[in-house]
Amino acid sequence: MSAFRSSAVFLIATVCSAQAFTQIGSFTFSALLPTFFEEWGITHTEAGWLSGVIFLAYALSVPFILPITDRVDPRRVYICFVSLTCLSHLGMAHIADGFWSGMAFRTLAGVGWGGTYMVGLKALADLIEGPNQSRAVAFHAGSLGMGGALSFVIAGWAAENLDWHAAFNISAMGSFLALIIMIALVPSRTQPPREDQTHPFDFLPIFKNKSVMAYAIGYCVHTWEMFTLRSWVVAFLVFTAAQGDEPNFFIPTVIAMMMELIGMTTSIIGNEVAIRFGRRRWIFMIMTISMAFALAIGFTSGLGYGAAALVCLIYNAIIYADSSSLTAGTVGSAEPGRRGASLAIHAMLGYGGGFVGPLTLGILLDTLGGETVLNWGISFGHIAVVMMIGPIALRILKPKELPGDRPIG
Repeated sequence: MSAFRSSAVFLIATVCSAQAFTQIGSFTFSALLPTFFEEWGITHTEAGWLSGVIFLAYALSVPFILPITDRVDPRRVYICFVSLTCLSHLGMAHIADGFWSGMAFRTLAGVGWGGTYMVGLKALADLIEGPNQSRAVAFHAGSLGMGGALSFVIAGWAAENLDWHAAFNISAMGSFLALIIMIALVPSRTQPPREDQTHPFDFLPIFKNKSVMAYAIGYCVHTWEMFTLRSWVVAFLVFTAAQGDEPNFFIPTVIAMMMELIGMTTSIIGNEVAIRFGRRRWIFMIMTISMAFALAIGFTSGLGYGAAALVCLIYNAIIYADSSSLTAGTVGSAEPGRRGASLAIHAMLGYGGGFVGPLTLGILLDTLGGETVLNWGISFGHIAVVMMIGPIALRILKPKELPGDRPIG
C-alpha cells in the first residue's frame, strides 16, 4: 500500500483531487455576476474590480509564498492557505453585503488561491521528476478546469434552487474537503539541502533564465485572456439571451461549466501535442489563432444566443490548449533549487494579467456607454492587442524545449 501511495498515479490523482475541490469556489462570483448587479447595484467597473481583485491578491502574494516552498514542505504551506480559502468563502456567504466587504473577502480568496494552486503544483513537481513531470503539470492544470466547471454549475444550481449565499457555503465545503485530502493522503517531503546559500527571495537568477521568462510572459497574456473570458462570459451570454434568443437547458452557467470541462481536456491534450510538435511552435500557433477569436467573439452577441455560446466554447478550448504547455515550460526550465521562486514569477505575471484583463473589460464597457453588441466587440477585442506580446516574447527569448519534447529543427 505504501508503494502505491508513493506512485506517480496516486500522487497525481490525490493532489489534483484536492485542487479540484479547492477551485469549486474559484468562479462562484463570476457565475453569479448578473445576480450581484441586481443585489448590490454595482457598476461594470466595480464588477471588474470584484472579478479581478482575486487575481491581483494572488499576483501580489505568490512572490512571498512560493519561494518559501524551496525551503519548507509545500504541503504544509498548502494546508495553511486552503484553510484561509475556506474562511474567505464563509465570509462571502455570511458577512459580505456590498462592494467593499465583497472586495475584502475576494482579496482573502486570492491570497488563499496564491497559497494553493502553484503551491500544489510545486508539491507535485517535487514528488515527481523526469518525463512524467510535464504530464503531472498538465493534469494539475486540468484539475483547475474541473474545479472551475463545478464552480459554475454549482453556483448556477444554488442560485436557481436556494440563494447565492448557499453557493459560497458549498464553495467553503469544497475547500474543507481539500484540506482533509492534503492532511490525510499527500506525503510530506523533506526539502533537499541546497548547495548554495542564496536567499529564497533572490529573483535575479530567475530573471536571467530566458526560458523561464519566455514561458512566464506568455502565461501573463494567456491568463489575461483566459480570466477575462471566464469572468465575463456569464454576463455576456445573459446580454446575448436578452436580445430575444432565450436559451433552454444550455443556460449561461451551463455553457460556462462546459467551457471549463472542454478547457480541461484541451489543456491536457495540448501539452501532449506540444511534446510531439514542439512546445514553442505549438504555443505560438495557439496564441495566433486565439487573437482572431478575441477580435470576433464580442460581435457574436448580435448573431443570436446559440452562435455566441458556440463561439465561446470553441474560443475557450483554444485558450486552454497552451495553458499546461506554458506552465510545464516554466517548471521544466527552472533550476530545481529555485523552482518555487521561478513559479512565483510565473504566477505573479500570469495572475497580474488575470487581474488587469477583467478590470479592463469592465472599464471599457462603462467608458463606451454600457452593454451593446458593438461595445462587447470592442471590449473583448482589446485582448487581441495584448496577446501580441506572447509570440513576440517567444521569438526574442527562444525558450528551450523540455526533456522528452520533440526538438525544433
